[in-house]
Amino acid sequence: MTFSSRALRALSALLLLAPIPLAAQQAPIAVAPVASASAQPRYAQPDDPWIYRGTDIPVDKEWLFGELPNGVRYAVRRNGVPPGQVSMRIRIDAGSLHENASEQGFAHLIEHLVFRESKYLKNAEAIPHFQRLGASLGNDTNAITSPTQTVYQLDLPNAQGPVLDESVRLFAGMIREPKLSAANLAAEVPIVLAERRERNGPERRIAEATREVLFAGQRLSERNPIGQVETLQAATSQAVQAFHQRWYRPDKTVVVIVGDADPMRLAALVEENFGDWQAPGEPTPDPDFGVPAAPAGADPANPVGETRVLVEPGQPRSLTYAVMRPWHQVTDNIEYNRGLLIDSIAEAIVNRRLETAARAGGSYLYAGVENEKTSRSADATYVSVAPLTSDWQAALTDVRAVIADAIAMPPSQAEIDRELSEYDVIFANMVEQRRIQAGSKLADDIVNAVDIREAVAAPETILEVFRSMRDRFTPEAVHEHTRDLFEGVVVRSLYLTPETGEADAAGLRNAMLAKVDGNGNERASAEAISFADLPPIGEPVAPSVRGPLGVFDSTYIDDVEGLAFPNGVRVLLWPTANEPGRATVRVRFGGGLQAFKPEEGAYVQLGQLALVGSGQGSLGQNELELLAAGRKFSFDFRIEEGSFVFEGLTRAEDVADQLYLFASKLASPRWDAAPVERAKASMLLSYGTYGGNPNGVINRDLEWLLNDRDPRYATPDAAMLQTTTPEGFKEVWSRMLAQGPIEVDVFGDFKRDEVVEALSRTFGALPPREAVAPEMLANTPGFPAANKDPVILTHRGEPDQAAAVIAWPTGGGSAGLPESRKLEVLAELFSNRLMDEMRERAGASYSPYVGSSWPLDVPSGGRILALAQLPPEQVQAFFNAADEIAKDLAANGPTADEIARVKEPKLQLLNRIQTGHTFWLSQLSGSAFDPNRRQYLGSLMRDYTEVTPEELRALAARYFGNYSGWRLAVLPEKEASAAGR
Repeated sequence: MTFSSRALRALSALLLLAPIPLAAQQAPIAVAPVASASAQPRYAQPDDPWIYRGTDIPVDKEWLFGELPNGVRYAVRRNGVPPGQVSMRIRIDAGSLHENASEQGFAHLIEHLVFRESKYLKNAEAIPHFQRLGASLGNDTNAITSPTQTVYQLDLPNAQGPVLDESVRLFAGMIREPKLSAANLAAEVPIVLAERRERNGPERRIAEATREVLFAGQRLSERNPIGQVETLQAATSQAVQAFHQRWYRPDKTVVVIVGDADPMRLAALVEENFGDWQAPGEPTPDPDFGVPAAPAGADPANPVGETRVLVEPGQPRSLTYAVMRPWHQVTDNIEYNRGLLIDSIAEAIVNRRLETAARAGGSYLYAGVENEKTSRSADATYVSVAPLTSDWQAALTDVRAVIADAIAMPPSQAEIDRELSEYDVIFANMVEQRRIQAGSKLADDIVNAVDIREAVAAPETILEVFRSMRDRFTPEAVHEHTRDLFEGVVVRSLYLTPETGEADAAGLRNAMLAKVDGNGNERASAEAISFADLPPIGEPVAPSVRGPLGVFDSTYIDDVEGLAFPNGVRVLLWPTANEPGRATVRVRFGGGLQAFKPEEGAYVQLGQLALVGSGQGSLGQNELELLAAGRKFSFDFRIEEGSFVFEGLTRAEDVADQLYLFASKLASPRWDAAPVERAKASMLLSYGTYGGNPNGVINRDLEWLLNDRDPRYATPDAAMLQTTTPEGFKEVWSRMLAQGPIEVDVFGDFKRDEVVEALSRTFGALPPREAVAPEMLANTPGFPAANKDPVILTHRGEPDQAAAVIAWPTGGGSAGLPESRKLEVLAELFSNRLMDEMRERAGASYSPYVGSSWPLDVPSGGRILALAQLPPEQVQAFFNAADEIAKDLAANGPTADEIARVKEPKLQLLNRIQTGHTFWLSQLSGSAFDPNRRQYLGSLMRDYTEVTPEELRALAARYFGNYSGWRLAVLPEKEASAAGR
């Protein structure tokens, strides 16, 4: 049963490959639609669904399952979130673990080939065809290869009638009969190699070393989904076809379709398009993935196995060890899942204790424990530690001491109850939001359940199972499960360090073998804290102005309400009924980046990391978490060009307390030093990683360079950070919290009168605000001058990696909102052209991108930016291609088909996302003080979808015609040195 407690914890990034968007060329397509499927499904299983066989988990009746005689299994379901969309998933039960040694990378390569050409779709027709139907590349049309599966994804908006029928037919043809020709291999292998090249560097080496150590002797240790250069270059049409025939079979296929359609029709479509699929030969058994095993002579009480020290200059120190157990196919029943829930509580308690110790200052920046069943290869408990200094032994000892205490002594019932309250909120909220679950998420849940060989459960079942076993969460039971989490057949570890000679495998082994005494000092306090015990913000004050804004026609939908308080605070309220259990509170205040002096630049990022954790009033970070126990809160903070933003995702019963938290932060901020020092340590440890590859250098320096080297946009280095202090942090951020206007936006599921009363007690009770100095509001940076010869930066990574950027200044400010939307369309057109040019140029670049940004709070700072990662020898080709595209768009504009390929996905996206309150919040946020945002809301759809070729040509001429672009190249150090740069 796929319980949310596990779904919320992602598998280690070191072990799985992220979803990979696929390449495509532009080409027209003319495929005749087929008749709509009208036959009733013959092989549906309403009474004996295949995914529930052998389990006592109650069947989720909203699903319809079926199994065809050829072995294809399916799951279909009606879902109208978002309206009109159908989400399709085709899962092949084969990933990189199914590859022979000479086939490494074939599973992922076939992903690309499937989208290249297939039975009904000619070369490079697939992506343009689905774009014209409204699907966007990467978001809606994608594929994933993991060690154990390959999954093809299509989220098709407005998939009704013949469009749905034809799309299922085309998608089935892609999977069943891709054209695995030599010509298609010649086109796709270089693109896959470009993708591999761009993923090369320290991160890949660390991931590979981690797999090799933790899964030593198992297939997973040597099977990376991206594959090997040698096997990919040696791939032949016959070899790839053999892999496809071996694993792309009906008995290895699960089809999932969820959408705004009759489930019987969806089932009939699956049967129609997959029922006649026959695979030659007998099924091939899965290879033996192997099991973890202890080395000969290991101590059964402490079975330490493989250890390794990996030296990667510039990388922060980290230590990972894993308690490994064999993976077994489980009987996925309710009792098994009860055990998993107790495991989760045990794990949460240990993690809270580790975090408490890290916050107090000590030998490690962070540490965590996670139990996962990884790739059907191991049931493992992973322990990760980030030492603060070269004394990694002390960090390891301190973490092991916290774990040793948890193994030795039961937790308190208060600790258990605290974690249970968190889970109860999560599971109850799942039930509240059941009817608004997105169809794509439901489809993914089925795929994930099949991958881990488990069933699925309705949210009501999960909540009922959890609440019915509350008496089983005793200190004794949690203690038993804690001990089990840290027992295994072998313990393996890897230490990553930037310094040669700092450690060796023998030393790491000795440290793992060393006995540690339990440390119970970090047992987290669980004494309850109540909002009722907290001091008031001030005397409650009612709003002085209140009324509808005229955003919506209130005949059909409640309008957005505007409030103003005597102290200057303004509010937007929009209660909605279509998203039960979801409400968002957003607070915009102050002057944002403009309000900092240039010499205060280092405090910008420190504030991003440390401001929330530094506490408020009498509450430090630990006390704030106690206060939030059993509630649905969040406290996100971000810095924008012209404002600061607090944001919390909450629910109706907790909106008032969420408002108190935000108002209290402004009224009585606390200035604990430990979060500031911890943030500094984190920034110091991570700074060296930026220089390890082109992407890191861009993340470090691009915003600083594009803002004319303004220090407020710089990533602080060690010298800058050494000048900062907790006292300086307080001085800078106390000014930021006290200045500038406040706008509070509450959108979603809440009770209007209760929230107005809560606002009166919180933001209405604040004293009047200081104004931001006018000279600071004019403190906006310029844009660098155009340059024929690019700025050159270097990285110390792989010699075949480089990056190139070209940017053109545009504008800013809410008065230009319609133009900013049209520039987004222009940038997407540009991106499509650049992708064709660079990806198809022998794999010159896997991921070229063009985007447009237009800040609304300030009158400048916008830009269109083109970026690509590519080999050094292709940098000039990128600049040439970008120049040619810019000049052509300025002279001739785009074609109608190019606009259609951008317009339709944008139209469908807008239709989908406007059903949720967060879309309208994003559009209206800031409009309490800025009427332009309301004024131009009515033209939003037109601006994106009715833009003409001539309008786009004029915009291109305006921004590309008089400015040749600012250029940046990031080259490997040796390449730059050889060129004398």
